[in-house]
Amino acid sequence: MFRLISSLLFILAGLLQSVILFGQDPELCLERIVLNYDSVLFDRNRDYEADRLYTLGNKNNNLLFVFKCNDSEAMLSYYLEGNDAEWTPWFRQSVKEYTNLRPGEYNFYVRTGKRGLITGEFHAGNFIVEPPFYLTTFAYIAYSGILLIVLVLLFRLQVHRHKMKQAKLESVIQERTEELMNEKQKTETLLANLLPKDTADEIMSKGKATKQKYNFVTVLFSDIQGFTRIAEEINPEVLIDELDRFFFHFDSVVEKYNIEKIKTIGDAYMCAGGIPRRNRTNPMEVVLAALEMQEYMTHLKKEQVARGIKFWDIRIGIHTGTVIAGVVGHKKLSYDIWGDTVNTASRMESSGIPGKINISGITYEYVKDFFICEYRGKMPVKYKGDLDMYFVKGIRPELRKEGKAEPNKTFIHKLLALKIQDLEDYFFEWYEENAPDKFVFHTTRFLKNICTQAELLATAEKADPENILALRLAALFIKSGMIDNYKEPVEPSVRKLKEMAPDYGFDEKYISAAELIIRNIYDKNTGDKEVRVLSDAINDYRGHVDYPQVTALRYEEENEFVGPLNKDKWYIEEYEMIREFEFFTETARFLKTYSGTGQAENLDSFNKHIK
Repeated sequence: MFRLISSLLFILAGLLQSVILFGQDPELCLERIVLNYDSVLFDRNRDYEADRLYTLGNKNNNLLFVFKCNDSEAMLSYYLEGNDAEWTPWFRQSVKEYTNLRPGEYNFYVRTGKRGLITGEFHAGNFIVEPPFYLTTFAYIAYSGILLIVLVLLFRLQVHRHKMKQAKLESVIQERTEELMNEKQKTETLLANLLPKDTADEIMSKGKATKQKYNFVTVLFSDIQGFTRIAEEINPEVLIDELDRFFFHFDSVVEKYNIEKIKTIGDAYMCAGGIPRRNRTNPMEVVLAALEMQEYMTHLKKEQVARGIKFWDIRIGIHTGTVIAGVVGHKKLSYDIWGDTVNTASRMESSGIPGKINISGITYEYVKDFFICEYRGKMPVKYKGDLDMYFVKGIRPELRKEGKAEPNKTFIHKLLALKIQDLEDYFFEWYEENAPDKFVFHTTRFLKNICTQAELLATAEKADPENILALRLAALFIKSGMIDNYKEPVEPSVRKLKEMAPDYGFDEKYISAAELIIRNIYDKNTGDKEVRVLSDAINDYRGHVDYPQVTALRYEEENEFVGPLNKDKWYIEEYEMIREFEFFTETARFLKTYSGTGQAENLDSFNKHIK
């Protein structure tokens, strides 16, 4: 019991001591605060109270606190909250210095004590050391903005560098591509000069070319008279230059008439028409080329005679027939032709006379309506027996220009009348390959019927021959544009006309006339006879007995490419149209099987039957 009372008294004495300690005047006071050793921030005689918040610049971070203690035996301990980790040891010194304080908020405390006991605690003030500008919030925001800008700029720089690198790479690729294309073009040009284009393309794509048989080819051989003797008497360089001069001109002539140069062997020159693109006009074109070669050599002969030098004269032989054409060799490619036709053409040349064009009886049969030919009779030919031969004297008077040995418009028109058949063959082959399977009405057969009817009606209606050619061109291409644009076929049709027709000798005059006919057909402008004729040719099926069945195919096709269509409405409109339908030309009206009213009845019966 005594021990318990003693303990309680001890605790009470301690509490009483504490109350006395913090409540009493410790006789300690803050005399001054010195800033940066030269400025007095606080002076007790001036400011009376230091217990307030001081804001200091970032450079005013050296503070000296000076205290006054009336008790000489008192010890002092300091604690700067925000800087010190704990209270300092006890000192008798009443001065405390802090240097290079970091930016932040501080509270300064002082304790007094005796004999190890704390006798008092004094709050000496609080203050803030401002950070330098580069450490302020605004500065950090600025740094973030600058960093963001730098990152954006770096990103853009990287993107720009990437684009520049890519552009440079693309430029290098384009440059290399152009170089490759140039080399490819040079290779193709070289091959085109050595081989026919189709054959060259086949070699480029497949690595080889297949040999083909051509049933209608005209072969020309030319040879210089007495070349062996001339070669012995003339300077070799002059000889080669003269040969090159001749053959260069011959090359330009055969190119003009779309004839294929085969080869030269010494002084012999060989070419053939009708390869690699088959055509019906090659006999006339080869003879025209031979006449130009002959005229060139005649003119050259006059010059040589005038200059007093030996003249060169040539023999030309021509024959028409079947050949095999293809490429021989693996490294040094050569396009050549073989067959009895080649041998016969060579015999025509060797059996000829210098300065003359000698053709076979077969070639004569093809060209006799275009050229004046002199019959030589049956001439003996080695390994061939006796063959009919003719000398070509020139173009027929009615087919050549007055005073000139050149073909006139009539000649060209007759030739184009044959060429358009070649164009038709090529076009129908193209159309068959490209027309959609669902073209059940506009079939190749339907287009062929348009061409046939257009020519027949135009001839019966006595249209101008030149206009008939333009009409036939228009009839051929009138529906071609439907492959590209079924609803608006005009422009594609005209484009296809301009793409194909020039390759078959048709100039701007014929192409423009055909284009006008096509446009007038779609605009329903029937003022010109040719437009009326073509309109009747297109609508020819409306006068035939199978009109209802063909019309059903037209509905099926239009429903696919224009529709979907209301079938009943479509047939009602067709019924009303056919009742009033009539052809423009007298010939078409004469050839029709049923009138409009009759066809309307047929259509009505057909509809009821299929329902």
